[in-house]
Amino acid sequence: MTSFTFGFPTTVCSGRGAIWSLLDSFKDVEVKKLLIVTDPGVRNADLFATIMKVMSKSGVDFSVYSDVEPNPSTDVLTEAVNILLAEKFDAVLGVGGGSSLDVAKAAAAMATNPGNVLDYEGVGKLKNPPLPLFAVPTTAGTGSECTPATVITDKKNHFKVSVISPYLYPKFAILDPELVVGLPPSITAATGMDALTHGIESYVSKQANPISKGLAIQSIRMISESLVSSYENGSDLYAREELLIASLMSGIAFSQSRLGNVHAISHTFGGIFNIPHGLANATLLPYVMRYNLKACPDLFKDIAVAMGQDVSGLDSIEAGYKAIKAVSDMNASLNIPSATKELGVDLQYLDSMVNDSMRSGNVLVNPRETSSNDIRNIILKSYNGETSNL
Repeated sequence: MTSFTFGFPTTVCSGRGAIWSLLDSFKDVEVKKLLIVTDPGVRNADLFATIMKVMSKSGVDFSVYSDVEPNPSTDVLTEAVNILLAEKFDAVLGVGGGSSLDVAKAAAAMATNPGNVLDYEGVGKLKNPPLPLFAVPTTAGTGSECTPATVITDKKNHFKVSVISPYLYPKFAILDPELVVGLPPSITAATGMDALTHGIESYVSKQANPISKGLAIQSIRMISESLVSSYENGSDLYAREELLIASLMSGIAFSQSRLGNVHAISHTFGGIFNIPHGLANATLLPYVMRYNLKACPDLFKDIAVAMGQDVSGLDSIEAGYKAIKAVSDMNASLNIPSATKELGVDLQYLDSMVNDSMRSGNVLVNPRETSSNDIRNIILKSYNGETSNL
């Protein structure tokens, strides 16, 4: 067994009404002045009234920055950092989906580290601890509330920059299902499939370890049981809570294992075409699974079982195909396209997509060795909805 180190410094509070635990969390860190980072949709949603009630009881001076965009850019990050520095905030609260949490994490870090976020692309380059960070996810998908990473889009080069550092773990993460009951079905679907992709890619990663694999396979099981229910009935608090916990678990898992070809490619889709991350992952996932199956069929059999498939009498390859079909069927149940051309992918940028995908460290831990020609083939097949010869 390969040696590994496991650490997870974030305190997690989960359950209905968990948002009120922020009051004690603020006291623990002695927060005096806090910037809430969110997006316009969350700020205008009913759930934000609950956030305001909590803040009114906290005694903490606060302001709200709510201009976060999908696939957030360096421009948005710069605005948030300038506000933090100009008004001398001493903590950051991220409220929202992955975009808001990524901006909150990056802003907290760049408030204490000089230069541009692009200077810190890669692993372990941040030098100073960030401002104390609190994370409240209002979607179940990205796992950003429990990972040591942030992803920001370099608009000039149409590329998503990943910054990875233990400093980027939030101090506290709040999982409150009552904050996600109003999430629209389409966003529930896309973010839930993002979490499933995290679980599957983490489980089969070359860098997986026994702890990450245990978290990943359980997250796959829980998402398979709760995602369609949450999509069909957004007020199902049990299913919503399951999804939030599963998203966090898959986030912790891939923090250990990294991901794979799905994320290598989907980040280029976000950087070039501004396609929502979860939607890109969901559509790509069955194609990358087909590509990877021959490299780790026994692991795919485990995934099939976790997704509730009957694999009695099947060999690992046959069982693996049932896992792929289960993912495709789930996409269909969630009204997610089966081909990436339906997402707005444009093949005139094919060379850029291939080159940018190969820059990703996720390719290195994908279970099957991957060349630029392999990435090109996956992109073309997924564009046309073809499943042969992968």
